[in-house]
Amino acid sequence: MNYWLVKSEPHKYSWEKFNQEGRTFWDGVRNYQARNNLREMKEGDLVLYYHSNEGKEVVGIAKVVKEFYQDPTTDDKNWVVVDLVPFETLKNPVTLETIKADEQLQNIGLVRQGRLSVMGVKREEFDRIVQLGS
Repeated sequence: MNYWLVKSEPHKYSWEKFNQEGRTFWDGVRNYQARNNLREMKEGDLVLYYHSNEGKEVVGIAKVVKEFYQDPTTDDKNWVVVDLVPFETLKNPVTLETIKADEQLQNIGLVRQGRLSVMGVKREEFDRIVQLGS
């Protein structure tokens, strides 16, 4: 299993809306590195859900339920989506400030590549964020 982090601005697509809908395809990615990460996602992988710009915190865990396919919002064959479902809401959102201050998370992509919207995380990083959110 691999572990990932995706970002969404809460006013565009919040964790709450995602939970209400129960399933979504992760569209709108227009960065090649983020797109390549979508292509690497496998069914069953777990994904940290991060509210960017407003809140700046990990709020939940999603699960990949369908591997990459053509982004239905564009005819450009370069762009893909994956299907995600909500898996678990964190009891306590884990803020970017908390992540930056944590010794075990100093090298996480969220800190090193702050603008990337879809990124891999190491299992230890994933586990640490879940622990902090419990």
